[in-house]
Formats: sequence, structure tokens, C-alpha cells
Amino acid sequence: MKQKDVKYLIIGALILIIFIISQGLQEKEVERIIFIKGVSFVSPRHQIFPSHLEPVKAIGANYVAVIPYAMSNPEKASLIFDHQKQWYGEKVKGTVEIINAARMQGLQIMLKPHVWVRGQGWAGDLRFEKETQWLQWENDYLEYLKTYLKVADSLKVEMFCIGTEMRHFVTERPEFFQEIINVCRKSYSGRLTYAANWDNYNNVKFWDQLDFIGIDAYFPLSENKHPTVKELKTEWKPIQKDLQKLSDKLHKPVVFTEYGYRSVDYSTLGHWNATGEEKINHNLQKDAYQALYQTFCDRPWFAGGFLWKWFPNHAEAGGVLDSKYTPQNKPAEQLIKDWFHKKNAM
Repeated sequence: MKQKDVKYLIIGALILIIFIISQGLQEKEVERIIFIKGVSFVSPRHQIFPSHLEPVKAIGANYVAVIPYAMSNPEKASLIFDHQKQWYGEKVKGTVEIINAARMQGLQIMLKPHVWVRGQGWAGDLRFEKETQWLQWENDYLEYLKTYLKVADSLKVEMFCIGTEMRHFVTERPEFFQEIINVCRKSYSGRLTYAANWDNYNNVKFWDQLDFIGIDAYFPLSENKHPTVKELKTEWKPIQKDLQKLSDKLHKPVVFTEYGYRSVDYSTLGHWNATGEEKINHNLQKDAYQALYQTFCDRPWFAGGFLWKWFPNHAEAGGVLDSKYTPQNKPAEQLIKDWFHKKNAM
């Protein structure tokens, strides 16, 4: 064989090896970031069984957000969790039971601690005036996270959310989130995200240290009573561009840690603008989901999300007289099922 022929054989072999390695890396990347078709599972009052997760599996979901609440008293700057007066599913034992039941249905898990603030509910408004108060509350919060990090690590939970809509902490206490991330990386080997409120994600300075850009996607889209799918998609366009720009900049996928709509008129205006006089409108809930899926689900930088919310007693949840967020037993449920199964085929 001529020296020239040997040279070409070596070059060809190298090209083949590089191709095989690159294909393997691509397959590994696809496997690593699967498209998340998730539901936010409501922590039950009582014991949970695998059968409670069967309807979640039936709609084509592959992920469940498990949400063990902690309760905060802003006046005392305190935080309590795993308390005997909490619901069964909000405590450690119940959280473990939900995770195990979800596993039996082949579902993956995001463990997503939430803080419920006495007197106001939303953790987004929580802040303190004194440094001693900040430090006391932060110490309690770290103990809360450490407790559930142990659960996450021992049960091989795929994803852990380090906080939900804590906007004052993000802007005023960035060093605290650095401490949180350090603690999480030392004791947990899964993926990390943070659930930023829709109007606060650009203020988060630690996205580069997490695995996903997490957003609770309650963006106000339209002031109309019942906007069309086309109108809603038009309103989504500038938001989509901004999210893609952030994803491209940080080389991180975006996940909607929460998304959803009430089944009432004006539900795409933002729930905080509700008057309480809105009439039931199941078709708007369905159309709003349709617009969101059509806008985002084929974007390579979008990793899916967790709809808000799903109750364990499926047969009794939602229905034609229900005006709240759950899509259960409403027209939106079938739409979600169709989209989730469509993603399976893609």
C-alpha cells in the first residue's frame, strides 16, 4: 500500500471516530435535558397512594413538582416546616410518600419548597428591616432546604428548586443565594433551578450557577375578556424573544416552574388584577394553554414546565363549575393531554 493511501485511511478513520463521538455526545445531551411535561401536585391532607398519580401519567406527563410548604410569620421573622399541624403531604413523611408513589408511575420529580407567609400568602413581598431579622429567617430557611435536600439526595430526585418568587431576597440578599447554592451543590447531585416571578427573572444574578432558568410564567397578556389564540400568540412574541436572548446569553434552558390560567373571563390579564366578579370561561383557559404551547413547545431552548395545579383526588377535582387554576375535568385537560402525547411522538 502506498504511503499516500495509508494517509487517507488514517484521515478517514479519524473522521469516523470524531463523528461517532459527536453523535454520542448529542445523544447524551438529548437524554440529559428531556422535555418536561410536568404538573404541580397539590400536597394532600391525607395519605397518598400510587393510584392518585395514575391520572397524571394518563395525560402524558413525565414530571411532578412536589411542594412541601413552610409557614412564615413575618412579624417574628420565623419559618416553620414539617410541623404536626401541617397537611400530611406538606411534611417530610408525606413528601417521601408522594415521591415514591410518583416513581411507581414512572414519573420524575422536581422538589420545590414554597414559603407561605401568614397574612399575605405571597413570599414575593416578604422582607425585613433589621439585619438580625434577615439573618434569623435565613438560618431557618437553610434548615428547611437542608431537610428536603436530604430527601432529594436519598431518593435521587432529578431536580431541586432552591426558592420560589423570593424577589426581595434576590435583589437585597444576593450573598444568601450564593450560600444556598453552595449548600445545595455539596449535598445534592441533581439539577438545580430557582422559580423567579415573571416580572423578576432579569434581576436574578445567579442563573449561571444553576442548571435551568426557572420562571413562574404568569405574564399578563391581554386585557380582553376572551382574547383569541392568535391574539395571545402575538402578545407572547416579545416575551419569547427576551427569554430566548437570556437563554442564549447564559447557555441555559428555560423551564416554566409554574404556568397556568384560571377558567374565567380575563384570565390572561393576571390573577392579581381579578375583581372576583369574573364568570366561568373554560374555553379561555383552553385557548390560553393552546397559545402557550404553540409559542414555546418547539423552541430548542425551552425545556417545558409544570402546570399549576393538579389535585390528587382527580375524579372530584375541577369540573364545569370550577373557576380555579386546575385544568382537571375541563376542556383544557384534553388539550394538555393531546400536547403532552404529541411531544412523545416528536
